[in-house]
Amino acid sequence: MNALSIPTWIIHVSSVIEWIVAIWLIWSYAERIQKPEWRALSLGMLPALISAMCACTWHLFDNLPALEWLVLLQAAMTFVGNVTLCWAGWWIWRSHILNRETPT
Repeated sequence: MNALSIPTWIIHVSSVIEWIVAIWLIWSYAERIQKPEWRALSLGMLPALISAMCACTWHLFDNLPALEWLVLLQAAMTFVGNVTLCWAGWWIWRSHILNRETPT
């Protein structure tokens, strides 16, 4: 656990917690307004969460060389997360355009 300082750990862990809360809040909002495109946004956030958890896990074990595959998984999940978030954002934008609604 020496790979990161205590303040850096606090930032890492709080960021993961914030991301989990954001996913839950967006999911709750989607249920409240009955719009599946917002639910897709919360699901699209999951790969980025996995990416962050990979980074925290690798650092937790002092960047152990045997766990370098986590770095590759983190990179892959970052890419997948960027694609899914872009797709979800496009879906939200498209649904508003098609329904002639203003974004909320």
